[in-house]
Amino acid sequence: MQTVDLESCEREPIHQLGGVQAFGCLFAFSNDWLLSHVSENVPKFVDQTVDDLLGMPAADLFARDCLHEIRSRLQWLQFTDASERLFGVDVFGDGRSFDIALHKSEDLIIIEIELSDASGRMEAMSVVRSMMNRLVEGGTFSKFLQQAARQVRFVTDFDRVMVYRFLPDGSGEVVAEARAPQVDSFLGLRYPAYDIPPQARALYLRNHFRIIADVNGEVSKLVPEFRYDGRPLDLSLSVSRSVSEIHLEYLRNMGVQASLSISIIVDGKLWGLFACHHYEPKLIRFDRRTAAELFSQMFSREVAKREQDELLAVEAQARELHDRIMAGISVEGSVFDNLKGYLEPFMDVVGCDGVGILIDENYASIGLSASSEEVTSLRKLLNRSAASKVFSSHKLSSLLGESDFTLRIPGVLAIPVSRRPRDYLLFFRGEVVQSVTWGGNPEKSVEYGPNGARLTPRKSFEAWKENVTGQAEHWSKSDLKITEIIRTTLLEVILRSVDANDRLHQQANQRQDTLIAELNHRVRNILTLIQGVISQSRHNARDLDHFTSTVNGRIKALARAHDQITQANWAPGALRDLLENEVRAYSDTLDLQVELVGVNVMLAPQAFSTVALVMHEMVTNAAKYGALSVPEGKLRISWVLETDGAVSIAWLESNGPAVTPPRRRGFGSTIIEHSVPHELQGESQINYPAEGVRASFKLPAAYCELGDASEAPKLSIEDLPSPKVISVGARKSKVLLVEDNVIIAMDGEDMLREIGFKEIILANNVSSALNAIEANEFDLAILDINLGKETSFPVAELLLKMQVPFIFASGYDDTSLMDKNNFEDVPLLSKPFSKQSLVEALGSEMDLDD
Repeated sequence: MQTVDLESCEREPIHQLGGVQAFGCLFAFSNDWLLSHVSENVPKFVDQTVDDLLGMPAADLFARDCLHEIRSRLQWLQFTDASERLFGVDVFGDGRSFDIALHKSEDLIIIEIELSDASGRMEAMSVVRSMMNRLVEGGTFSKFLQQAARQVRFVTDFDRVMVYRFLPDGSGEVVAEARAPQVDSFLGLRYPAYDIPPQARALYLRNHFRIIADVNGEVSKLVPEFRYDGRPLDLSLSVSRSVSEIHLEYLRNMGVQASLSISIIVDGKLWGLFACHHYEPKLIRFDRRTAAELFSQMFSREVAKREQDELLAVEAQARELHDRIMAGISVEGSVFDNLKGYLEPFMDVVGCDGVGILIDENYASIGLSASSEEVTSLRKLLNRSAASKVFSSHKLSSLLGESDFTLRIPGVLAIPVSRRPRDYLLFFRGEVVQSVTWGGNPEKSVEYGPNGARLTPRKSFEAWKENVTGQAEHWSKSDLKITEIIRTTLLEVILRSVDANDRLHQQANQRQDTLIAELNHRVRNILTLIQGVISQSRHNARDLDHFTSTVNGRIKALARAHDQITQANWAPGALRDLLENEVRAYSDTLDLQVELVGVNVMLAPQAFSTVALVMHEMVTNAAKYGALSVPEGKLRISWVLETDGAVSIAWLESNGPAVTPPRRRGFGSTIIEHSVPHELQGESQINYPAEGVRASFKLPAAYCELGDASEAPKLSIEDLPSPKVISVGARKSKVLLVEDNVIIAMDGEDMLREIGFKEIILANNVSSALNAIEANEFDLAILDINLGKETSFPVAELLLKMQVPFIFASGYDDTSLMDKNNFEDVPLLSKPFSKQSLVEALGSEMDLDD
């Protein structure tokens, strides 16, 4: 008999077994909806052979309404490991009813079907609500778990339903059970960690429900067996995925004929399972499976809440101890003297048998504790662990070897209270001899079986008792949480107990670290800003000289702003000084051509660079094309402090060359129009009447304050003549965007506005879209093809009659529906689409020249 390494079992690819159970049929489609793989039992579900089906378009296999519903649900799969389910669907158009499971596996669309019966179908939400109401309110945690097992058995009707909880060492214990009278009890049995290997636990985190309808049932292989790239299909999210032969043999050895497992996930970790056994083959209906899975999710949240309530109670106890310690410590006393008087209260808060404090070479303890020599050896171990983390072990002999010390005190929890030298507050626990009842002998060897290299799981599941010695009770999550709070208290004690020189030195180091961090942050911000200036300026440069000049001017503007605020020790800077600096950089006739009127407003450093860059672009444009480009031109910049503390700035050019609106929007225009709204949440507006540029800016009160200098005459922005609104062309005025997903609709609306469209009207279904067309004249429409239970083709037909250009958008590049409806010449955007792809599609319909 040859013993084997359990790692071979842990490496088994249980998500890539290449088949499904007989109750289900699997179809795998490519993104263009051609059938790439199918399970070989497909003739039992549809009157066609595997060879006939492979390569067939989905539209030729599935009924039209079924395919439309599937396409609509696919758009909901926005997240990794997402899946959808449909109930009572006429898949093939022959009147038969099927339940459908839908998910994506890499680039394949996986559709699984199984026959269903519409009679007596369970409404999952109502059932789960009733199940949750039956959980014991305010009862013990044990009663709560027991009631949960009863509720799952009610909905699944399995012979045995267990709540199986994973323990810190990886093993699992049956902590609650509901069973039929003739079935033996497994309550209290423990099972070793290798019974559920790591890859199985990882799969339970991804796919929360696992059913095995018949351990001796047939397996339907996938055809072809491998993907086009030679790899097996990943069926992690499959509901009918075939089962590892090792696990099937494990269940047969227990006498189990059918099983299902439902994950219990708390704080993103696998807390346990609802493990269900039946002693005859059993397939529960899809709607009941869904209700059980939904109940498990709600139950998991309730478990998390109860654990959180426990932690909150622990935190309150720790805070009370914190207040006691902080009220009683002496600033003049040493850390050791302050803390050794609180060893007994520490024992009351953390369940332990003894406490010790080790500061420098001073050591004191109460209760069960280590000697000074034993603490020295323990300190060497602790010094190898992370300085800022609490250390815990319930079996110290596994780290230090067996000795009188590690056998007498196997449990240690150490809180580091300093870095150099390492000082600790120590909690000790003595040995606890436990009698553990295992479901079979966990030490029994696993042997090679009749399948050669295949592992054969143990066959005996008779209760096997073991006395566990040489270890203490595990340190719980509550223990670790409270010690983290105590560690914070200890650090505060140290800060209040060190002498003045040490405090000053520490404070100086802290200030230095803060300054370095702040300097690093600001340097990174400046470098990122300059990188953006260079990158964006490159797009609009006519030649190398123009690019150099533009970048040089913008960086100098940033430098001037930086100099102003750094000279004032990063205090607020004067708006008037900022404007004078920018104007003088381009004009020597400030007093003759430029008038600055306003109170002494100071701008916060966070806003100073943003405003400086905006004003630089405005002055640059005035010097090149506007009022400052001719001697007789005039520029008036005025600002006023509003009653709400905000500052309004008005820009008025006159006597310059006749103004024409820019034909395109460059990076400079983007800075002017969007910097203040985007970075400061303020307002920007610029207009181009022929007599001179008009602009207005509003800076929020959070970035503004009134300086000490006397106020200059106030000029409200309302004193300026009303700006004339210019048109960007009728063909870029109004757009209809038909999209049933609100996030995608908002994203599309933003893209259209960035391109230059003025008004976007949203519709989420055919009816609202037709109403919008009746009430408006549109220049363009963008239509999502699939709108839940309908398509946008009626809207497209009306737009076609009205000769309004439109574009289709779809999550898949399948044009078969468009071709069948005579829309083959309409542009199609693949979702998610970018602004660039939208611009390219629009280019065939209209002039996008800005």
